[in-house]
Amino acid sequence: MAALSVLKRLCSVVLFVSQLYVFSGRGSLSLEHSQPKAQLLKEEPLSSKVPPTTRTTVSEVPAYMSKCPSNGLCSKLPADCMTCDPNKSCVYGKPVSFECKAKDQVFCVDDLHQRQRNFTISMTCQYCWQLPPSEYVCTNSTTCRTVSCPRLRHSANCTVLDHVHCLGNRIFPKMLYCNWTGGYKWSTALILSITLGGFGADRFYLGQWREGLGKLFSFGGLGIWTLIDVFLISVGYVGPADGSLYI
Repeated sequence: MAALSVLKRLCSVVLFVSQLYVFSGRGSLSLEHSQPKAQLLKEEPLSSKVPPTTRTTVSEVPAYMSKCPSNGLCSKLPADCMTCDPNKSCVYGKPVSFECKAKDQVFCVDDLHQRQRNFTISMTCQYCWQLPPSEYVCTNSTTCRTVSCPRLRHSANCTVLDHVHCLGNRIFPKMLYCNWTGGYKWSTALILSITLGGFGADRFYLGQWREGLGKLFSFGGLGIWTLIDVFLISVGYVGPADGSLYI
């Protein structure tokens, strides 16, 4: 009986040791498996980062380069292609010389076809807004009435031509008379008034449909209205309904 009890205790000890070994092996196995997962979690943010794209440096071309000829005479360059030292103490209307310099990326030559950067230009001493109308262009308004008394004016923005040199701002405001056309011809209106004026064709042509209907249903005012319209159109008193001028 004593030997049997000793054998039972020995079996229980062996069983306990085997269970302890299994549990310790699983723990190490789970620890070994958990370590790569932790490493993956740590490495994922690094691998998920997208490397910044390399930006290619592109040299920007200035806007004025579209107006500047290559290897042309420096004295013939447009005003936007050079910078000059202003001499505002000159006498108005008198010739004056200015020391100028070609802008960056602008290449020009002298009379001997030698590369040049600094040069002298001659011009008349006057501000840009004092130039004659032939040396600048202005915006035109199509909303003001050209036929009115007194004549109406509108505010326009004027820009000096490229080859013209002057003092001050090259873009300036100016009050101009309303002077625009909608495509109506004076000769066509007069012919319609003489031939078909009794049916209001002249008024319909000029866009005055109310007066045209009045002439149509009154047979030209029994001829009186027709004669009056012929006179008014011939002297230019009656014009297009949109307020524009005849061609």
